[in-house]
Amino acid sequence: MAVKKSTFKDLLLDRFSGIWQLLSETTRFLSRTPLFGAYESQLRQWRHELQSAGRDAELIRRIRGELTELRKSLRLQGYDLSLAKQRLVFEGFRNDASLGEGFRRVVLFLGDNDLYWLAGDDNHITLAELLERQLERLRVPLRSKHYLWYKRRGNDLVLSGSDTEMKEDFERLKATGEANNLILLGKLKGLN
Repeated sequence: MAVKKSTFKDLLLDRFSGIWQLLSETTRFLSRTPLFGAYESQLRQWRHELQSAGRDAELIRRIRGELTELRKSLRLQGYDLSLAKQRLVFEGFRNDASLGEGFRRVVLFLGDNDLYWLAGDDNHITLAELLERQLERLRVPLRSKHYLWYKRRGNDLVLSGSDTEMKEDFERLKATGEANNLILLGKLKGLN
């Protein structure tokens, strides 16, 4: 994962979010990563302490500080905690009629070490050709190409195969996405 520095906005959100919200969001995020096992007992301990803290301001301040440090550390490791509320949803196949439902076209190429995408109003083949030309200049080796429809639905990013997408390719992308959903969501964050 690429390193993402803590932004001032991130730090402000951590500082002024309610302690229970901060704990819940951190738990939700970690539960979707391989790191969860390493932090599960600490998260449980903080929850227990907060439940019995009542109005103990010092205890709440200590836990907030520890949680904030954990979140800062995760960001320095490259994790994007803003993805905790988001879900990646794969929904079968769609055709051009999905434009009327608010879906847009996107082509997504998986390389050896990264993911590349291009969204637009052109058809999937034209978008793919444009993206291929860009990547050829960079000499990026590609493993797979996907021709998709996408839509933001609340906190969900919905991806569907297009008529150009092969069923087997879509199933492989779906398996990859389900195994690495936070990584994929992070790479597709700019899809609006």
